[in-house]
Amino acid sequence: MAKSAIREYIEALVISLVLAGLIIAFIAQSFLVEGSSMEPSFHHGQRLLVEKVSYRFGEPKRGQVVVFRYPGDQRRKFIKRVIGLPGDEIAIQNGFLYVNGLRLEEDYINGPTYGTYSAPTYGPVLVPEGHYFVLGDNRRNSDDSRYPDVGFVPKKNLVGRALFVYWPLNQIRSVQRPSVLERIDTP
Repeated sequence: MAKSAIREYIEALVISLVLAGLIIAFIAQSFLVEGSSMEPSFHHGQRLLVEKVSYRFGEPKRGQVVVFRYPGDQRRKFIKRVIGLPGDEIAIQNGFLYVNGLRLEEDYINGPTYGTYSAPTYGPVLVPEGHYFVLGDNRRNSDDSRYPDVGFVPKKNLVGRALFVYWPLNQIRSVQRPSVLERIDTP
């Protein structure tokens, strides 16, 4: 009798581990925010739930927060906001971001937007097919698509979309797209 109970516990543990592995590999996983590149939206030490299903069947939307494999070292993962979709023209001039010629009033970022290494301009650049232009919300402290080590992020590098902050408990909230970025997609 005791041997059968132990066997049941072991079987339940193995099944739980297999299911957890499948969920982490294909459906969702936790992501730890490291650094300040997404402030004020996300802070160092916060944990997010990242879903991995939607980009297998669809495309990211402008404004979504994504986790992606860093092009220079696929073992590292970055978190940034999708700004440019394939075919978009991106430019930065005098502290403002332009998408397809439209100047964005971004109230969700930390400081003005400049080009690489604080240059007053960047671009215009055209986002290639199958790639995305991503920026951190802390534009003065973010290694993102403006820099050649990241560049345009290929869709195959996208891990998933941030759904909500779940840690620390007093900061639980869903992750929203900024309305200024949603409006660009609306005809």
